[in-house]
Amino acid sequence: MKARIPNANQGGNMMQKLQKIQEEMAQKQSEVEASEFTASAGGGAVEVTVSGKHEVKSIKMQPEIIDPEDIDMLEDLLLASLNEAMRKADETMENEMNKLSGGLNIPGMGGMF
Repeated sequence: MKARIPNANQGGNMMQKLQKIQEEMAQKQSEVEASEFTASAGGGAVEVTVSGKHEVKSIKMQPEIIDPEDIDMLEDLLLASLNEAMRKADETMENEMNKLSGGLNIPGMGGMF
């Protein structure tokens, strides 16, 4: 006599669901990496655009902020706008992954969700 195990296929269904989530996450990751994120500093005096892969795509500066006597200010504005654009890219990636994973915390998958 064979014993019936309720929900015997549940493990297979779970693996299919996880595989689907993994595929969706890879697709969403590609979309975010192809996106561009722009941030500015100094009231728009410096504007930086980066990709979701953290590649700097463009830097725009208003001519009036280029002062050879105050290079420190220009450097600070560049750093502030670069860091903000990168933060936006990271935040978007994290939000998109959380939408797909539903906040899953699977042991051994640290950093993926």
